[in-house]
Amino acid sequence: MFKKILIANRGEIAIRIMRACNELGIRTVGVYSDADRTAPHTQYADEVVHIGPSPARDSYLRADKIIVAAKSTGAEAIHPGYGFLSERAEFAQQVNEAGLIFIGPPASAIAAMGSKTAARLRMKASGVPVVPGNEDPVSDPHIALTLAEEIGYPILIKAAHGGGGKGMRKVSTREEMPLALEAAMRESQAAFNSSEVYLERCIENPHHIEIQILADKFGNVIHLGERECSIQRRHQKLLEESPSPFITPELRKKMGTAAVQAAKAVRYENAGTIEFLVDAERNFYFLEMNTRLQVEHPITELVTGIDLVKAQLQIASGEKILWKQSDIVQTGWAIECRICAEDPLSNFLPSTGHISHLRTPSGPGVRDDRGVTEGSDVTLYYDSLLAKLITYGTDRCEAIARTKRALEEYHIVGVTTTIPFLECLMSHPVFLAGDYNTGFIEYELSERHLSDNRNEVKRLVAIAAALYAKANHSTGHNSEMKQVPNKSTPGKSEWKFAGRANQLR
Repeated sequence: MFKKILIANRGEIAIRIMRACNELGIRTVGVYSDADRTAPHTQYADEVVHIGPSPARDSYLRADKIIVAAKSTGAEAIHPGYGFLSERAEFAQQVNEAGLIFIGPPASAIAAMGSKTAARLRMKASGVPVVPGNEDPVSDPHIALTLAEEIGYPILIKAAHGGGGKGMRKVSTREEMPLALEAAMRESQAAFNSSEVYLERCIENPHHIEIQILADKFGNVIHLGERECSIQRRHQKLLEESPSPFITPELRKKMGTAAVQAAKAVRYENAGTIEFLVDAERNFYFLEMNTRLQVEHPITELVTGIDLVKAQLQIASGEKILWKQSDIVQTGWAIECRICAEDPLSNFLPSTGHISHLRTPSGPGVRDDRGVTEGSDVTLYYDSLLAKLITYGTDRCEAIARTKRALEEYHIVGVTTTIPFLECLMSHPVFLAGDYNTGFIEYELSERHLSDNRNEVKRLVAIAAALYAKANHSTGHNSEMKQVPNKSTPGKSEWKFAGRANQLR
């Protein structure tokens, strides 16, 4: 096992990885930009290295600076987390060429699955079902129109080298194609430095199901069941749960087998995720592979009892997978809510500001993976994800009940967050019935529906702000609290009493 690794990331995922390292006795090196000088992940790391200005392109996306930081601190390996450089084949290669270990798949596997068109060809060849479409990049509107007629409308134009909904356009008619193609290519170029796009049949309102896999250097590959990821807006996930309320045991087995086939087709190693679209008749199609740890990995950890980050570290250090497929059993139910600095009532626009008050939930079955603290500044430099609220129950009803309770306990003052939206979601009859798909937010929880509660949300926010201001005034930096005698507990320090009062602010 490693003695020291560098985490090439920030926020909650950096802290998550550092915690696993701590438990394994591995020292950690954190990196930070100007904007993150006092960020929580820098406080958790054993050592930290400054890597540049606030913009990611000048810091967290600078492979050269990260590798130098690893070498200068004596780190043996680099964990990329997710986002930033995590799915850059050239970065994995550079890490290896520097004499370090990349905690993730080989560069060849990242490259093979990084091109969506090349990945489609590999999946077809390995017997994994794919959505009808083309494999060659398209840039000519006339060719696109011909292909669309062959595939059948509605069509999705998709970036060949990207994901996360960027460079994607839905086309319902022939007349929409030229402008949609131009816009998709332009967005793809800006996001992924490549204007290559391809066409795929649009499966209307499918379920977005992903299968977690683990693979070692010895050819052993297992899957850890599925995650339901259909609660999305603009192809960005907001909530995930495991297992899926839609997937049957028979379908789970088929999709798991297909996911293992997909991983073996590119000689995959480490943790990865095969994403599928599943239609109303439960036909499933390969969508893409995420060659990294997923944001939503904690729910798989809770229902399987397997620490995925520790598994990543063990595999990267040359160990065999500890489990056989027959060992993997999903027990109970887990839900993850993404707490983002976004305004659901304004089309999820990012929110920035200073977190002046933070109270996090706790109690049975509650896990809070967080990258901010009270006093943190939320900027536009990075992703809007503040925290991940993960809950676990013996069944779906208990998991939902705990999620509702935990969301009620979660208070963040200073930025607008998605917490009110998630609270609304927890009481929606369609969600409660488990009868939702990727069209759920568009048709059931659109801005128009949410705006009905706008005045109530504003009223509650005003009350919360007033209560906080009052509490801050009465327990702030004046001397009144320090002078209150702690008569109820003789012999106890009045300083401790004052400290507890301050903690309640």
